[in-house]
Amino acid sequence: MIQKIWFITGISSGLGHAMAEAVIENGDFVIGTFRHQLQADRFNDRHQTKAIGLTMDLTKPDEITNAFKYITEQFDRVDVLVNNAGFGMAGAIEETSIVETRALFETNFFGTLLLTQTFLPRFRQQKSGHIIQISSHSGFKAFPGFGIYNASKFALEGFSEALAQEIAPLGIKLTLVEPGPFRTNFAGSSFQQADRFIEDYQATAGAFRERIKLVDGKQEGDPRKAAKAIIDLANLDQPPLRLPLGKIAIVSLTAKLNSVQEDLDNFKEIAESVTF
Repeated sequence: MIQKIWFITGISSGLGHAMAEAVIENGDFVIGTFRHQLQADRFNDRHQTKAIGLTMDLTKPDEITNAFKYITEQFDRVDVLVNNAGFGMAGAIEETSIVETRALFETNFFGTLLLTQTFLPRFRQQKSGHIIQISSHSGFKAFPGFGIYNASKFALEGFSEALAQEIAPLGIKLTLVEPGPFRTNFAGSSFQQADRFIEDYQATAGAFRERIKLVDGKQEGDPRKAAKAIIDLANLDQPPLRLPLGKIAIVSLTAKLNSVQEDLDNFKEIAESVTF
């Protein structure tokens, strides 16, 4: 018996692939997206009655519309929406062009926002549903050399935090999953770098670029364990707004919280002095 119907974007590799496989093994049904038809065909041949692979590019609104139309015609409900598709980019703020920035935001922010908005009427009609946004520990704390990627995930977290409050009375849940480094191809073939390089940033953004190359394939996170954690999350009656994954994610979030608290403590008097 099908327990839940999941719609997961970007399941060709990495965390998305691990999630799709784990959900299927758990006995739930997966509707997953790929960028290329051949990938979807292979997935469908392998899983047949247990899952369906669709082609969808988050940067193309028509493809989002067509995918959702297909889902509404074939299924009477969707229980979990996982916005997983996205990519990373390294480079100092000054090094990263507006063209590169817009391309990143088209997928990581605008495409994800549009897909979320597309599903909301269905969830409101159902009076149920769980939106799981795959963010990052970098969506909570910024790092030199990762600023534009940080910005895309900060934006995702901003609208998601507000949305969670808007939909809570309607029976719809939302969770931001904030992974640290995981052993996927995020830092490998799918990772991009700004074309421009400025020597003055070598000690900060440049060092980050080099570190990304060095950690590829050596990250602490196990995608299969993350997938299980996300499945467990989806089965909670009261899931958290945020779920960091990995020891490094915990360190990052704690460092940010401590930094904010320190500023509040040190400058509270100035902050309060400007009121009538």
